[in-house]
Order: sequence, then C-alpha cells, then structure tokens
Amino acid sequence: MKVLLLKDPKDKDSGPDPYIKELQACGFEATLIPVLSFEFISLEGLFEKLCHPESYGGLVFTSPRALEAIKICLKENSKNEAWSKCLKQMWNTKPAYVVGKATASLVEEIGLIPQGEKSGNAEKLAEYICSREKPNSSALLFPCGALKREVLPTVLREKGIALENLTVYQTTQHSDLQESLNSYFSQQGIPASIVFFSPSGVKFCLQHIQKLLGDFSNSIKFAAIGPTTAEAMEAAGIPASCTAESPTPQDLAAGIQKALHLQNCSISK
Repeated sequence: MKVLLLKDPKDKDSGPDPYIKELQACGFEATLIPVLSFEFISLEGLFEKLCHPESYGGLVFTSPRALEAIKICLKENSKNEAWSKCLKQMWNTKPAYVVGKATASLVEEIGLIPQGEKSGNAEKLAEYICSREKPNSSALLFPCGALKREVLPTVLREKGIALENLTVYQTTQHSDLQESLNSYFSQQGIPASIVFFSPSGVKFCLQHIQKLLGDFSNSIKFAAIGPTTAEAMEAAGIPASCTAESPTPQDLAAGIQKALHLQNCSISK
C-alpha cells in the first residue's frame, strides 16, 4: 500500500528519513514530497541575543527551523568559536525547552540539553514550562517562525512567565510542490493514505490534492502528525482518519495501520 508524506526530508547528512524508513519496515511504499520552503531572517539579531545568556531564563524551541537558524549562525568561525568557548556552557546552566524529539535532537547537536521533548505539542509544552518556571523571572528567549501559533505565548503570559519572541524564519510554499504532486499522482496513482505534517502543509497542498483525487477523496485515509495539524485539516473540511499519538515515525505508522485495518508491524527501535 502506498503512503504519501507531505513533509520536508530529514537533513541528508543524517541518513534516510525516519518516517520513510519506519513505513517501509511496516510494508508500506512511502513517498515524500517537500511542501515548504523557509527563508531565514534576523540571524545577526539572533546571535546577538545568544551572546547574552545572562539576560534570559532559558530557551524555547517549537520548530526544528529555529535550530537551523542557530546552526547557520554557527557556520561562521568567529561565532562558532564564541559559542564553543563560553556561550554554550552559559546556556547549559539554563533550560532549553523543546516540543518534540526532532527538535530535541537538533538542540543536542548544538551542545545543549533539551527538556520537555515528550510534550509533543505547544499546549503540553506550555504546561510543562509553567510547572518549572516562576512568574516574573527572566524572559525565555523564543526563536520562532512568522506563522507561529499563539497558544504557547498566551498560556505563559497568563501565568506571568515572560517570553521574548524573535522571528527567525518565514514559511512559503515549496517551488516544486505543484509539479511534484502532479508527477506523483500521474505515475503512482492514488495512495491508500496521505499524511499532513503541519497546518501550512494543509494550506498549501489540500486544494491541489483534492483536484487530483477527484471522486477518490472519500476513499483516502488522511492522517495528521499531531492534533494541531488535525485541527487545520478539520477546519479545511477533511477530518483526519488518524492522528499520531505522538509525532514519531512509530506512532504515525501504528496510526495508519489502524486506520487501514492492518495488522501492526513490529516497531523498530
């Protein structure tokens, strides 16, 4: 059975995409189509703030792209040297809150210790942060995207926990998206399941996919990587047949199998 994943591939240097790998291990024929492009902005301002850990109570990351912005900064030798010599150690005396495992692994790559990776979404991460931070403490630095949701900032503000937002990337539609979708459906046909990985993916893909599917729309099992994406799908008129219990390859594969009434495969470690 074919599964179409509407997501960006994992960094090529990190090996095969874990979602493709897991679904293939479960017997699916998985294909990945990149949906989004990202433009990084305000990088000098970002590094300037990173140079002053004493001004903040910690860091908050709800997207791998925010870590990519930091990694771009650290490609400059002088900045990487400053980070390695003292900044990294200073930030490691403070929490680095993350929303999930993908973000946590990137935090570890820059030498920090992630906290809260089992949260899985912004709502739960906000609860986690509130259980650990005191009101009126130093602000948490929050590098984020232009399309960030307001759930986490709102919850923290209501609890008196200061959050300093800095927009470090903008999200746009991938330039090859429409051509890639046309090619997939003409060559591979109709998949058994289509997986959305973000509200932006729903926004940029759904209308075109519905045209390509035509009368087949009702036979597809649409899946969501998490509740936020599922809400965006529902709002757009396509209820999710399954939502991964947590944003991991294993939970997504298990959810798709259940939706398709298939026997569970052995979960890879």
